[in-house]
Amino acid sequence: MKAESNLKNVLTQHNFAVTAECGPPKGADPVVIQKKGDILKGYVDSVNVTDNQTGVVRLSSMAACAILRQEGLDPVLQMVTRDRNRIALQSDVLGASSLGIRNILCLSGDHQSFGNQPQAKGVFDIDSIQFIQAVRRMRDEGLIIGGEKLSEPPRLFIGAVANPFADPFDYRVVRLGKKAAAGAEFIQTQCIYNLKRFAEWIRQVRDRGLDRKVYILGGVTPLKSARMAEYMSRQVAGMDVPDNIISRMKGVDPKDQRREGIAIAVETIMALKYMEGVHGVHIMAIEWEDVVPQIVEEAGLYPRPETSRE
Repeated sequence: MKAESNLKNVLTQHNFAVTAECGPPKGADPVVIQKKGDILKGYVDSVNVTDNQTGVVRLSSMAACAILRQEGLDPVLQMVTRDRNRIALQSDVLGASSLGIRNILCLSGDHQSFGNQPQAKGVFDIDSIQFIQAVRRMRDEGLIIGGEKLSEPPRLFIGAVANPFADPFDYRVVRLGKKAAAGAEFIQTQCIYNLKRFAEWIRQVRDRGLDRKVYILGGVTPLKSARMAEYMSRQVAGMDVPDNIISRMKGVDPKDQRREGIAIAVETIMALKYMEGVHGVHIMAIEWEDVVPQIVEEAGLYPRPETSRE
């Protein structure tokens, strides 16, 4: 199977990319993934499948990606180093490529203490940057860690994550540069609510020329309520939800707060579309995938460009 990454084709053809996140179920029912895929099909260029996010046991990202691939979508396989040593990581990279999955997002993963298996032992044999480097070497040089030759290299478009809002702020771009040097080709960012701070981060990205080395996809999460905005601001590490966003959500009737959250998401996307150095958006509608088509349409990003994956 020689199909290429649709996401890669969209980005290399200088289109503004749209991806969305898909959370697998806490069970073995493939229909859940199929239904989410049906909602997103035609509205996004690729679907990112989380890997036991927040340390909660779910259907594997690999299996969910294979289901989405069968449904005609272009999945992004998330893979965390929390749960696998270097043997398992490299084995799963080969397995993903053999299934026709053409995108991978390399990350460390949320600490297991946050999930439903806090007694689990974290692996963290290698970190996310070392993992990016390993995947790049497997693909480009046909070598695994240690230098042994592969009979057939994997074919994967390599992604990583970035948080423009974590402290220390000035180190955020330095870390992005390390991921780019390791082999990352596209970047998905933390949810953006503070556009002013994000604009300063992307300016630093441009100043270092990193926007010409990696494709930046700005993260967007629609708010469902003022309570969600307050929780994300106060309880979620590395999240920056300004007071004016919280006040705006509080300022509308509770029954209208979802509509207001959608409006904020659309406005954020419109701002990102015209921000130099931003190449697309990644919509993370947490267990709210059915709102993604509306957001994409209202942001003027529908229909999506057609590209050849052969």
